[in-house]
Amino acid sequence: MSYGIYIGRNHTANGVAYLAGYGDEPSSHWLEISPRASHDDDATLTVGVTPEADMPGRLTQIPQAPQTLRNIRVNYSYYLGVPAPLTNGGLNACGVAVRDIWSTSRDALIAMTPADQTGPNYSDLARIVLERARTAREGVDLIAHLIATHGYSTYGGNSHIIADPDEAWVVIEFAGGRGLWCAERLGPDSIRASRPGYIGQIPDTPTQDYLFPAHFFDTARDQGWWSPQDGPFDVNRIYGDAKHRWAGVTWIEDEMRTRANRPEKIALEDVFWSISTERLTGDTAGYGQVVPLIHPAHDAMRMMWHAPVGPVTAPLLPVFMGQSAVPPAWRQHRYLTTGESHRFLDCRKKDTDPDTVSHVPQGIETGQSACHDFKRLMHLAFQKPDPILHEVWTHWRAIEAKVNACIPDRLRAAAHLLDAGHEALATQILTDFSHARMAEALADCQALAAAAHARLRALDALNMTDEPRMLDQIW
Repeated sequence: MSYGIYIGRNHTANGVAYLAGYGDEPSSHWLEISPRASHDDDATLTVGVTPEADMPGRLTQIPQAPQTLRNIRVNYSYYLGVPAPLTNGGLNACGVAVRDIWSTSRDALIAMTPADQTGPNYSDLARIVLERARTAREGVDLIAHLIATHGYSTYGGNSHIIADPDEAWVVIEFAGGRGLWCAERLGPDSIRASRPGYIGQIPDTPTQDYLFPAHFFDTARDQGWWSPQDGPFDVNRIYGDAKHRWAGVTWIEDEMRTRANRPEKIALEDVFWSISTERLTGDTAGYGQVVPLIHPAHDAMRMMWHAPVGPVTAPLLPVFMGQSAVPPAWRQHRYLTTGESHRFLDCRKKDTDPDTVSHVPQGIETGQSACHDFKRLMHLAFQKPDPILHEVWTHWRAIEAKVNACIPDRLRAAAHLLDAGHEALATQILTDFSHARMAEALADCQALAAAAHARLRALDALNMTDEPRMLDQIW
């Protein structure tokens, strides 16, 4: 399902807007830095879904952009048969951030969806926005153009939050094969959570705050779902699930507005809390991500905070646009990767059956996996929340505070080097800082997990039943 939250800059202590969230998929997740790239004039991009997807379709080719932007993103390996790797969210070198969030369409639209649907799927749209959009509004226009030109391959409806330092947009893409989408602008006074994504009442014609295609109202009228006599057009009621804000969305939006109304407003730790709290975040959260929406002096200084699993039991640590690579432990491993259970780190059958060979480099697989180790710690903590979860939570929040206190100095040092033309040295400073913090956190994770396992074993408290212990989540 996934979760995203946007907090406008007028609500924060430092005057910075934030986009945060996580993806809700059980398969493997990994962090990736994709470099800027140039492409031939006739280059194409494969998009869509296969006949094997839960809502089937056909893969097609669409034109690739002449250049794609450097970006940081989280990929994962499975959702409802959509071809992997899948992209759930990230940040590009122009400061555009994306979150992908489920948003179901009404049953009649799902039933209308052609079995041979074509066009970009939800992941394709997120990735293309990261690779091409220079502003949030440009990201909306890209999605609109792609759907109008190539169609849209759905799994039942979806949404995105696209944000830059000046504004954000909620974009809903509907099932049905009718090219239906709608976008709502969020500004500096907005606090908006999506799970699922929603848009309420919209005006009769597109404005600077609401965008939709020319046939948006006509389709609903033709289907008998709405007429002008019914009053204002409510997007969620007419094309969505008619539930508007779900209970968890109401709770977190209200909680963040309460914090915004304090004299100190919303601090970074409040943003972290919004995706770390045990009321919202558990095993289904595949990772955590927080993006400060700013325009630094150099694009290399753009950054996000990333957790390899749900940050209820993992720290959010810095990843910089200008760093050279992601640490191997944070890259794709075989653990939880769909398809790896029938593959080998062995090439003897490569020529006759290439799918028998693992997609993960041997050097990666023989190292540590952040996802595996932090998942282990999560499920140790969930077996005895009092005191283990409390101890783990306190540890990671202290680590986050210490790390984030050091970031301004590292960014200043990198800025001075970039100003002087020493790009390689700036890259080294950013890379070394990020990698060192991740290595320290992984070592702490392993120590905390060893201690927790020893405690549970000694107390005869290891859960050996077929019912995992869970937190009391709203969703």
